[in-house]
Amino acid sequence: MNSPIFNGNGPALVIAPHPDDEVLGAGGTIARLADQGRAVHVAVVTRGRAPRFSDEQINKVREEAAAAHAHLGIAQTHWLDFPAAELAEHPHAELNGGLGTLVRDLDPTLVLAPHPGDIHLDHQLCFLSTLVASRPHQARHPSVIAAYETLSETNWNAPYLTPAFVPNVFVDISSTLERKLEAFQLFASQVREAPHERSVEALRALATLRGATVHRSAAEGFVLVRCVV
Repeated sequence: MNSPIFNGNGPALVIAPHPDDEVLGAGGTIARLADQGRAVHVAVVTRGRAPRFSDEQINKVREEAAAAHAHLGIAQTHWLDFPAAELAEHPHAELNGGLGTLVRDLDPTLVLAPHPGDIHLDHQLCFLSTLVASRPHQARHPSVIAAYETLSETNWNAPYLTPAFVPNVFVDISSTLERKLEAFQLFASQVREAPHERSVEALRALATLRGATVHRSAAEGFVLVRCVV
């Protein structure tokens, strides 16, 4: 398949600042990659901590993530356990190191990361650390890096002041959209009623819009950051 997302046979790594970002932004693409035999890994970078999050909430979200990831065919979930909503106060070198170690251990050929223009600072910092972890001067490094969009984060950036999400790679998810929506619904604690962005209806509408852009029934959009061929 002549596409930077689907070229190659090595592992794929999706960086999720928080549980469910990977499903919101790339769930349909993950399912397609898994169906084609790629080993898809998800790195959930942060973990909720008291007093903002209770142990019950944390455990529930992890159970939901396990079910959603199994539904999409994800090979392994890596919990890095950095503090949620507190990455800006955490030593950035540690985040670089945590993601760097994972990238070296997995040696992915494809990395999907959150967009640097997202309103949540955790997303911005995860993107930067992904680039640090994937620097091409290393002996082995990901040949393809792309940024995905996350409803409720990417759409709330400040126009002209922060980087805009303008996709230049589109993945047809017509055959996997329903699995993406089902996986999202398995994150029951995160699902909201329409017209909230974290609703099934909003996700379907975005997939329809991205698909119509390239004359497909449904698609996910990405910004290609780097492609080495």
